Amino acid sequence: MKTICLYFEIHQIIHLKRYRFFEIGSEHYYYDDYANEQGMNEVAERSYIPALRTLIDMAKANNGAFKVALSISGVALEQLEIHAPAVIELLHELNATGCCEFLCEPYSHGLSSLKNETCFCEEVERMRVKIKDYFGQEPKVFRNSSLIYDNEIGGIVAGMGFKGMLAEGAKHVLGWKSPHYLYHCAENPNLKLLLRDFKLSDDISLRFSNTEWSEYPLFADKYIGWIASLPENEQVINIFMELSALGIFQPLSSNILEFLKALPECAKQKGITFSTPSEIVTKLKSVDMIDVPYPMSWTDEERDISPWLGNVMQREAFDKLYSVAERVHLCSDRRIKQDWDYLQASNNFRFMTTKQMGVSLDRGIYDSPYDAFTNYMNILGDFIARVNSLYPVDMEDEELNSLLTTIRNQEEELVQLNDQVKHLQALVKEQSEKEKAPAKKTTAAKKTTTAKK
Repeated sequence: MKTICLYFEIHQIIHLKRYRFFEIGSEHYYYDDYANEQGMNEVAERSYIPALRTLIDMAKANNGAFKVALSISGVALEQLEIHAPAVIELLHELNATGCCEFLCEPYSHGLSSLKNETCFCEEVERMRVKIKDYFGQEPKVFRNSSLIYDNEIGGIVAGMGFKGMLAEGAKHVLGWKSPHYLYHCAENPNLKLLLRDFKLSDDISLRFSNTEWSEYPLFADKYIGWIASLPENEQVINIFMELSALGIFQPLSSNILEFLKALPECAKQKGITFSTPSEIVTKLKSVDMIDVPYPMSWTDEERDISPWLGNVMQREAFDKLYSVAERVHLCSDRRIKQDWDYLQASNNFRFMTTKQMGVSLDRGIYDSPYDAFTNYMNILGDFIARVNSLYPVDMEDEELNSLLTTIRNQEEELVQLNDQVKHLQALVKEQSEKEKAPAKKTTAAKKTTTAKK
């Protein structure tokens, strides 16, 4: 039986302000608050709120038959808390239906998986905790920024205990293979891979309202018909996209939400179900491993990492940022930690791309890739100076490593102590219940004796 895995991502750009070279050392606030508020409010009103309401209605109307998965970056959650708390309320409402699975992703929506394993693991764990705190779910499936994946990243993710990971069904990786099966990581077979069907996904997210598209207009029954016509043994159809595709990339006037609402009923008529990523990785067996020696992503025709690290400027900025990664890890300054998250965001490097792309790129305040590079490097210069003021550049590597080792040992000790506390609490609770049980029996016996008298 075929099943559809429908997944949406929530992330919004953190807009940097125009930052001059002469401000380095004197101005430590880097963000365009007006642009961030306006941007978040716009996408919330035009996309997130109506789209989430639709997903909630679909979950309630289909009595558990409709399933959906979402992931949200930590920086997006922070912005939603400030500018659009109504979106968070709707996320809670969707979670309450029991039909939504929340996946984990890097907190910053950054590229740390390509550069620094320690930073990557740390921000993934922070996001994992945040999802648990917000929605009460322990994420079992991971989604990297822009679906970036290779064998090494898969091994790291598996080592963090995730059971599955989303990735792009890129042609140059799959070759003759189909994305409609469950695969596993080349480095660790315990990590299952769900590969995006980019054609079926882009039919909704990119082409739906394009009047020049040969399949326009697209109706739900036709779309489900395409899925039903796939070979019988191709059971997993992964439809992954940004949530902003519903309302921003495809305007609400195109009836994109009506199309979405009709999918479950059309699927039911064809005997097609909906499943969450965790359900798929739990119920189905992997058919083969996927070997991905070089990073791939879901962006651009090449499906690689060139949109972020394809030119000298991007790589220079990227290397410069992570040159202070260890020192930032030592730091306890909240402002520096937050700036670190925001400066890691992948869009900062995307604005510097010189690639000719099939879709237009809105660079915001920047006139060119070089303008984006200059502004970012000015900000980065000030940020690094602040970090170095806490942990000077002339600090010996041995001294820095010693501090890092001490911190890691303390973190491990805290984890062990926390486990011990939980164990003791469980013992106390168990003992308390045992003591209550005889007391109840004694009370019951007294009542029986009294009744006999």
